[in-house]
Amino acid sequence: MSKPTVAILGASSDRSKYGNKSVRAHLDQGYDVYPVNPKGGQIEGLTVYPTLAEVPVEDLDRVSVYLPPHVTLGLLEEIAAKGCREFWLNPGADAPEVVERAEQLGLRPIVACSIVDLGTSPGDFAAS
Repeated sequence: MSKPTVAILGASSDRSKYGNKSVRAHLDQGYDVYPVNPKGGQIEGLTVYPTLAEVPVEDLDRVSVYLPPHVTLGLLEEIAAKGCREFWLNPGADAPEVVERAEQLGLRPIVACSIVDLGTSPGDFAAS
């Protein structure tokens, strides 16, 4: 059986940021994690993809967003084109205009914390 897949948009190498805590939380729960950040490089030992389109998986199980709404708005068409079973807008990424545009594109946004959905808390992933 294959592992579930997740792309983390707004992944960060800064362990105090939610974009990093999400990477670690999903890894901890057995996901194949694909961090996405225009800077590229590595986060938590994983290859970082500059764009979602470059993630080498089609129809991801989950896309989880940790970006400001104005940035997310510009990525919604790319997210819809990539495809995902679950589209998570975490706190701070969940502006009404983002939700509305996502729905227009056929995405069904889940407006909640994807880390909490895993049965854990962001506080469980200290910055050290």
